[in-house]
Amino acid sequence: MKFFLDSAKLDEISYAIEHWNIDGITTNPRHLANAGLKVGEFASQIKNLIKGTDISVSIEVNPHLTDAKEIMKEARYLASLCENFVIKIPATESGFEALAQLSKEGIKVNTTLVFTVFQAVNAARLGAHIISLFVGWREERGETDTDLIAKVVKAVKNYNYQSKILVAAIRSSKHIADAALAGADIVTASWEVYKRAFENPYVELGLNIFKESWNKLGGM
Repeated sequence: MKFFLDSAKLDEISYAIEHWNIDGITTNPRHLANAGLKVGEFASQIKNLIKGTDISVSIEVNPHLTDAKEIMKEARYLASLCENFVIKIPATESGFEALAQLSKEGIKVNTTLVFTVFQAVNAARLGAHIISLFVGWREERGETDTDLIAKVVKAVKNYNYQSKILVAAIRSSKHIADAALAGADIVTASWEVYKRAFENPYVELGLNIFKESWNKLGGM
């Protein structure tokens, strides 16, 4: 499984690359707004951070675009900026239309805002490089399907589609565990979720016990 960081904050991204060996970055307009960066500014600066690496960066087209031709035009432009860029396009009718053509052109597409098995399978059959399945948004609104990740993974793998299943909108380390157990290819989580996941009271308990023993030995 690959771990992606869901952020547009360059300090978080730099830290994750250096200390966590993060495999990729996902961002969206909300993350860009939180970071105070326009798409062009982010694209220019992130290229410097990932230069010489195979770190994937998913960057989203303008969410106001509803015409497939306009979506394709912007996607082509964004893809031309960096070979590491994967272009996020929403799972809408026009988004699927754009995906079908862009995949034929060799442009890597991350179909985002996927909430159902149908959306995932349709994206896979049209050549999506990544399928972003959102879990946290559903749970926050009272819709819990504990088997959804497994259903999506099974449906896509049933037909040997090459799309990678990415689990997004992760709110806890449990979501990461659920994704791993269901066979998802990638998880993307925020800085805060990863930091909390690294913390474990039993590890701290064990370290304190070992420290006491170490001190009794007087070091090396």
